[in-house]
Amino acid sequence: MLGTVIVAGIGATLVAPAQPAGAHGVALFPGARTYECYVDGLTSTGQIIPNNPACAAAVAQGGAQPLYDWFGVLRSDAGGRTTGYIPDGEICGGGTTKYAAYNAARADWPLTHLTSGSTIQMHYSNWAAHPGTFHIYLTKPGWDPTTPLAWGDLESFWSATDPPATGPPGALNYYYWDTTLPSNRTGRAILYVQWVRSDSQENFFSCSDVVFDGGHGEVTGVGSGQPTTTPTTSAPTPTATPTRTVSPTPSRTTGSPTSSPTTSPTTGGPGGCTATWQNQTVNWAGHFQANVTVTNSGTTALNGWTVKWTFSGGQTFDNTPWNGTVVSQPPNVAVSNTSWNKVVAPGSSTSFGFNGVGTAPSPAPVLTCASP
Repeated sequence: MLGTVIVAGIGATLVAPAQPAGAHGVALFPGARTYECYVDGLTSTGQIIPNNPACAAAVAQGGAQPLYDWFGVLRSDAGGRTTGYIPDGEICGGGTTKYAAYNAARADWPLTHLTSGSTIQMHYSNWAAHPGTFHIYLTKPGWDPTTPLAWGDLESFWSATDPPATGPPGALNYYYWDTTLPSNRTGRAILYVQWVRSDSQENFFSCSDVVFDGGHGEVTGVGSGQPTTTPTTSAPTPTATPTRTVSPTPSRTTGSPTSSPTTSPTTGGPGGCTATWQNQTVNWAGHFQANVTVTNSGTTALNGWTVKWTFSGGQTFDNTPWNGTVVSQPPNVAVSNTSWNKVVAPGSSTSFGFNGVGTAPSPAPVLTCASP
């Protein structure tokens, strides 16, 4: 679904910020606008050259710095307030001037594909850790993405207080919790998250564009188009520098696997847990994508599973895996099940995938798969 996008109106000179700004966290899955536009435009040189037309228009309006600070949509005195505090039409940018371009009412923002009524594991960057509650909203049925977002368009349907995190603040770590999406939904929507700190008046805001079309977390509208504008100076420095992560993006994958799968049987346990690895072909220099299939070859159901391997070539994750939970970071990696693919019946399989930084492992890593 990705094509060539002509980028117009982006200034050639990018200026580094004079003052640091607060930067704490934003939705990684489903990905918020600032995060997905950062992923869309980031080049191997560190410059941001958008491919997505909505992201390109936002950079043309407000510059690239808001994308280097994709985790900084916050208000220091919000205190949990919504209606009246942040005006209608300014909700996605948190009512701030810096992120105003991300309020644009248009239908071509990067898009996460979901299934109505399904349970997903939400990921929210913990670049800085705070106690508090995540309030989750969804636009009402029939909402039009080409109209400015108003508080009256949103319905609250979930919350999570002090959820667990995959590790300490920064790096590839994030808060995570399971959320059951409203049923009987089709078409476009915005999934909105307001993170209300319990130890201060500071709040954080995220607009994630989604579509209910039977998808499983695929992201479209993000990728390697061929922009015609190239900055002539070095990129600005982020006011904080997290290790880059990315939401699931199967739309980047083309062609056939680049290496043969490697299978490693589990040791011990009543069930037979095996795992196979496939490198996928991606048109994205310095990156690779892998898919791991977990199969129950035993006679009893697996009630949870963990796949382990070692990256021996300096590879790292470039995303939070889809359909998997990271329990150990590279080089000695461990990925476990999510709540919705925990149980694997005899003879059945499930899978998880991720984008990586570096050269695709060849031969594929030796995997070990274990169940509790």
